[in-house]
Amino acid sequence: MRGSKAIMMCGKNPEEHWLSCQLTFCPLGSETFLDEIEEALEIIRQSGLEYEIGSMSTIVKGPGSEVLALLERIAVTMDERGCRFSMPATLSNLCGLQ
Repeated sequence: MRGSKAIMMCGKNPEEHWLSCQLTFCPLGSETFLDEIEEALEIIRQSGLEYEIGSMSTIVKGPGSEVLALLERIAVTMDERGCRFSMPATLSNLCGLQ
């Protein structure tokens, strides 16, 4: 119930089940890690979701299914490009949605 209340307070439809996600894309063992980070950020930019790029992490907000699909898209795309990575992500249905 608290999540729905917070979503209504920020003008979002509670039926959409919005999520916020703080994620950090960390290429492992790569000499071209900056290019790989930029590629992951470009996937986020093209997602159509709200986002805020920070110096150590990125926050994405939107309908839960779209946020989760974005995480999968980043993981699959970067894996297909041969990038080894870690991508810690924290999800909330309250924090950052007020």
